Amino acid sequence: MDTDFKFPVILFDGVCNLCNASVQWVLKRDKNGVFRFAALQSETGQRLLDRFGLSQETFDTIVLVDGDRIFTRSDAVLELVRRLRFPWSWLYIFHWMPAPLRNGLYTFIARNRYRWFGRQNECWLPRPEWKARFV
Repeated sequence: MDTDFKFPVILFDGVCNLCNASVQWVLKRDKNGVFRFAALQSETGQRLLDRFGLSQETFDTIVLVDGDRIFTRSDAVLELVRRLRFPWSWLYIFHWMPAPLRNGLYTFIARNRYRWFGRQNECWLPRPEWKARFV
């Protein structure tokens, strides 16, 4: 399977309710179809994690893959919103916040996401009209 995509790929925890809701949020706002998606647990997700030397067992971060570049944690979220239309792109202003502070908040939420939002036993399946956006 080819892991070189002409679109940025968002890797997300496929069993996390917060992560699945976030993917749906992006899908509804990404009117130009900029992003593609894959669960971290999927074959594509696992290959991309391996390609960039990231853990294939710990799914505590969103990963944005864009060609040979990767973004994780708060950097991935900020890069994602930067590529959305206004007003969401305006949130990129938070990249000026020190990364340790941003990532500390990100890590706090990531550690508690299952407790606060729950998890599924299986990866979420997209609506038929979104299916082509998943790799």
